[in-house]
Amino acid sequence: MVKAADRAKNPARSSVWLETRTPRGGGGPAGLDRERIVAAAIRMLDEEGLAKLSMRKLAAELNVTAMSLYWYVDTKDDIIEFAMDSVYGEFDLGAVEAADGWREMIRVLALEYRRMLVRHPWMSPSAGQYLNIGPHAIAVGAKIHEAIGGTGLPMDRQPSATSAVFQFVYGYGTIESQFGRRAAEAGMSQDDFYTESIKAFRDEPGFADALEPMTELLDERASHGSVTQIWDRDFAYALDVLVAGIETMVSRETEAGRTGAGRTGAGGTKAGGTGADGADAPGAGT
Repeated sequence: MVKAADRAKNPARSSVWLETRTPRGGGGPAGLDRERIVAAAIRMLDEEGLAKLSMRKLAAELNVTAMSLYWYVDTKDDIIEFAMDSVYGEFDLGAVEAADGWREMIRVLALEYRRMLVRHPWMSPSAGQYLNIGPHAIAVGAKIHEAIGGTGLPMDRQPSATSAVFQFVYGYGTIESQFGRRAAEAGMSQDDFYTESIKAFRDEPGFADALEPMTELLDERASHGSVTQIWDRDFAYALDVLVAGIETMVSRETEAGRTGAGRTGAGGTKAGGTGADGADAPGAGT
């Protein structure tokens, strides 16, 4: 059994996916297994968030003793890691594979990621706490790598493009999910919560001067129907901007590669180059 104190000694390797768990002798409680534990944990996390999850409450949800859970997991962190990987399994990778070209692959992956973050608000704060190296997370990461690799950007630029797209999605999905949670906690629909919130500070005299430059924008947003429609519209356009940005950077890298090739000496080797195959040229591989 791995204890939390043992993991604290080596936090860089602290992950359930990096440990070999010694099976306990005998048999576990009837009708209980890791999949059932994780499914119950996800339901609790969706409803109550990370702070409310405990082994005791999870055991009560499953109608077993808390000690019964330790047949299958060592710590609450194990359960959270398994839960995280399980929800990565919700990505429709078939739709990603069916996408036509890297642009559509990025759009499908981004939408799947956003939907996952909104369905499971606890995923956002968990992302930086765990390594996310379970099989489903790795499968999603492989598709992201494939999509970004298909852009034509050189390898050293691909991580930046990945960050631009998927850190945007992370931020967008996080805000969207937390807004939805706050509206739910207030017992209101997102539309009513948004309307009441905007009205509250627009009607407050103390905000009048600060809001003056934003009046036109606030009026514009109020003219576009439901909050869901606003979320979808803004997300789609922002993603178009990012895809267009990648296209622009690919063109720049390609042009830089052509310029470099134009400086090739009579002997066929670039001035200052390190190899005859041009592998070190800007934009190589595009």
